[in-house]
Amino acid sequence: MVTGTASEARRLSRMDLHGGSDAGPATDVRPLSGRERSHIVPRREGDFQRRASRLVAWLLAMAFCAVVARQHSGARTWVWAGAAVLCFFMAARLASVMFALGGRGRGLLLCAAVAAWFLAVAFGAGAEDGAGWTPTQMLTLFAVVATTAGIWLLVRRWTWGEWIACAAPLAFALVVSLVVSSGSVLHAMYADSLELKPEDLDVPALWQAASAVRLLSLLSFALFVPALWGIAKHVHAPFVSPVERLGVPLYVVTQVAVALLCATGALESAGDAVKDFRAAAVRKEQLPSYFGVEPEWACVEPTVLAAKLSSRGGVLHPERPYISFGEAGGTVSLWDEPAGKALQMPAEQVRLVPAADGRVRCTFSYESLPKGD
Repeated sequence: MVTGTASEARRLSRMDLHGGSDAGPATDVRPLSGRERSHIVPRREGDFQRRASRLVAWLLAMAFCAVVARQHSGARTWVWAGAAVLCFFMAARLASVMFALGGRGRGLLLCAAVAAWFLAVAFGAGAEDGAGWTPTQMLTLFAVVATTAGIWLLVRRWTWGEWIACAAPLAFALVVSLVVSSGSVLHAMYADSLELKPEDLDVPALWQAASAVRLLSLLSFALFVPALWGIAKHVHAPFVSPVERLGVPLYVVTQVAVALLCATGALESAGDAVKDFRAAAVRKEQLPSYFGVEPEWACVEPTVLAAKLSSRGGVLHPERPYISFGEAGGTVSLWDEPAGKALQMPAEQVRLVPAADGRVRCTFSYESLPKGD
């Protein structure tokens, strides 16, 4: 018997025995603090953590199936509800053998309590609106948790010296460069969908940084594959073994596929914003904003005669409201909803008067202009 600190005891129990043989199941670490019960024998630390991780995974899968069942109706509800019951059964089966000897009732009670808590949170118990989680939100949460855990498993053996000397400066430089370079990517895609240029949208720098963070958050899901690789190495999955020839090609193909999905999600962000904008424009309602781009209805009153008005993209009709994106670089950018295209003209030749919505009637006549204009 060897006594010592907790870390020393764990290290000694994992060391090879004299003669080169591995530490067998008879070698274990037992506390002497009186917490151990005679009828309950805990498992080794690593074995217990692996079983606890699988237990939480089954309970999270149960909560996800229950949420999907709540969203559907008819036969699909029963299918997903059956899947949730099956996941809980697998979790209960694992909880019954959490201890090497005894403790079955304690494990089942803990499993039931955690399952009830997961379901309460997923169904929105205690929330003000009581809406609960959606399947998409739960999948996003699972991906974030798995990515964080997997990346931690990959870098957990790094020392503070390695972090300070290499990883931290590299990560800081990478994040700053990506934020600066991607600041106007979403705005560029948004403007291109409306036949405009990024410089036609006067977006504050703060909102450009916010859009860059949003873009990086979408692309960060590409870390999901290396995170899963780290988890697979931690559980000693056979396909990550150095002797497995298909491991690296499988990793590369999966990483490329996930990266393409992330890029598609980034493109859909601007595309969905444009769809919402056009739908609101057709209904002539209040227009949605997009990372500092604030379109609004306005009556456009020329300050010069129609013959001197330099418009690009169409002819201005002052009697009806347009959607204005504001002034940028001395140019006013408008959206002509009936024509379905952009309209631009010099800022010094028009005056923008805010309108409540797209149903108002603008009162303007060229006869009100001075004769010299």
